[in-house]
Amino acid sequence: MKDRSSVAGATSAVGAEAPELRIPSELDDFLFDLRGYLILKNAVDQKLLAELNHAFDEFPDVEDGQWFGNAQRSGDNDSEYTLHNCVEAGEPFETLIDHPSWIEYVKRYAGGLDDFMGGVFIDECFAAKRQTGGYARIHSGGYQSPTRTAYAYRDGVFRCGQVNIILALTDIGPEDGPTMVVPGSHKSHFPYPGASSDHMADIEGAVPACLDKGDALLFVDSIMHGSDSRRAPGERRVTIYRYGPAWGATRHGYVYSDELLARLTPAQREILQPITPRRPPML
Repeated sequence: MKDRSSVAGATSAVGAEAPELRIPSELDDFLFDLRGYLILKNAVDQKLLAELNHAFDEFPDVEDGQWFGNAQRSGDNDSEYTLHNCVEAGEPFETLIDHPSWIEYVKRYAGGLDDFMGGVFIDECFAAKRQTGGYARIHSGGYQSPTRTAYAYRDGVFRCGQVNIILALTDIGPEDGPTMVVPGSHKSHFPYPGASSDHMADIEGAVPACLDKGDALLFVDSIMHGSDSRRAPGERRVTIYRYGPAWGATRHGYVYSDELLARLTPAQREILQPITPRRPPML
């Protein structure tokens, strides 16, 4: 069996220009297959955390559906502010595209290895801040999961339709509305019986994924998940980047600006635009 040493617990030096590349270990593979999720401790350093939080502070007070450059506030409610296509909201969000703490994980689990196309793309990315009272309803689960988000492992490779990274920009403890998951439910052959609520806290077997700021929760989207209600004062801040195999298309149809694509490294650009548009030469 090939040895793949994990550095998932390593901490990047504050202000480091090149964080250490983390490689999923055999134990990571075992736990991801078993549970459907992993927690990557100290995924980003304090410098990047400060930059991301400063960017959050600068988000404009626009209404649902309005645009902030090439990012859009959309799909939230009175207790939550959600900025979709957040990779267009500033350089700190660009850094997360292929962050060394998780890029090799999502390549491995989202089917980006040993594939005729290779690589991954970002299906969806958004930044969210939540006030007291907000929560995310129950969704997903292995039963009748769509191909887009389904879990699969066959012939020695993972073929997951979507692998998510939730990065905590604030501490998220039991009272802060943590993401909740039902471990193993990504492979369930049955629907959850008798659910009369859309709240994860009412589901037997659901566990909170509490995070310190800078930690990242990695999970396959077909796991049954949602979040608990935020009961503490203050604000819960996260970014969510969803990765899929390179042949996919973005969920909401956002198109990246030429200015953003020009700024990125070739590797980052390939993640956002794995298939370069092919057009005839201009006459």
